[in-house]
Amino acid sequence: MVIKWSTVETPAGPFCAVVDTDGLVLASGWTAWTDDLLPQVAPSLMFEELVQVDDLGPVTKAIIAYHEGDLEAIDDIPVSQHSGPYLQHAWNVLRTVTPGKLFSYSEFAGLTGKPRAVRAAATACSRNAAALFVPCHRIVRSDGSVGEFRWGSDRKKWLLEHERRNSQELSKGQA
Repeated sequence: MVIKWSTVETPAGPFCAVVDTDGLVLASGWTAWTDDLLPQVAPSLMFEELVQVDDLGPVTKAIIAYHEGDLEAIDDIPVSQHSGPYLQHAWNVLRTVTPGKLFSYSEFAGLTGKPRAVRAAATACSRNAAALFVPCHRIVRSDGSVGEFRWGSDRKKWLLEHERRNSQELSKGQA
């Protein structure tokens, strides 16, 4: 299987995505190269060849649109991550968290239907290979601080502020 990747310059820094032949995002994050992404890809999703391209079609368009303020641009981009049942479920739940809305790790555990599974919920965030498309950055510590983020706490703060600002503008437009 041939896998494609591309890097897009964004206001938050370079953003790289790795996509399979069906257009599913296997890994993504704020880095210029795949070296930081590939270790997060499940072994069952590994590939024979990795090819750099200029544009990943809908994925590239969604990355640009999101960073320009269209927070819903990422919602319909398909993602493929493989793990156990809880992590799979938790990643699906993360995709339902509304931009601009923050949840603590314990609140996120509750959203998954397992309110006592706070560590497992945090693990779902830390093992998320498809950053942005599975928006683990919307989960914060119970005291409101940003906590850990593979792409750095400053970038997580930027994302949260970007979403706060643009979700307010979206709300005004709907009023």
